[in-house]
Amino acid sequence: MNIASFSADDFNVFKIDGLEPRMDALKVQIQPKLQALGEHFSQQLSVMTGEEMFPHVAKHARRKVNPPNDTWVAFAANSRGYKMMPHFQIGLWETHMFIWFAVIYEAPNKVEIGRHLEQNAKQLIKNIPSHYVWSMDHTKPEVIPHDGLSVDDLNSMFNRLQTVKKAEILCGIRISREEAIQLNDDDFIKTINDAFEHLLPLYKLK
Repeated sequence: MNIASFSADDFNVFKIDGLEPRMDALKVQIQPKLQALGEHFSQQLSVMTGEEMFPHVAKHARRKVNPPNDTWVAFAANSRGYKMMPHFQIGLWETHMFIWFAVIYEAPNKVEIGRHLEQNAKQLIKNIPSHYVWSMDHTKPEVIPHDGLSVDDLNSMFNRLQTVKKAEILCGIRISREEAIQLNDDDFIKTINDAFEHLLPLYKLK
């Protein structure tokens, strides 16, 4: 299956009003691309992590009224689901695409992960590229630039992951819609590869 970069039409799906019309467009327009990304990068991430990684394309099945504002494919070492595991994501909002390492609130071992992250904060502050960003809520597009963060800033986020029930931590890159639609297919794959290589040390700290 060929991997195609995201197009303007893909981003425009999130301008469609109504749950059913937007979901129909997601299924036709975006999900085949996410499935192709899932097949390709699950193999690659399996090699990188040393664990069998399974792709999970977001179904948005719980939505009854509000249409989704973003969509993604997630990769986790579990064939049945990803939300309870540290995982990777590739996806898009109307304004940008994202590539994440993510630990979201359903993960039962958040406290342990947060502790490992805290123990390695000094290393992470140096090794994560300055243009990367952090998020503490996967449902919102707002991010915190890594550039300018101190070790104390990182530890504050990592401590929150350990102490707040609904806390989450995500790290990765966001690429504006304008930049994303300019990427040819080869550059698109290279960009994702590069992001996963930089995010792999975070995954290894789980």
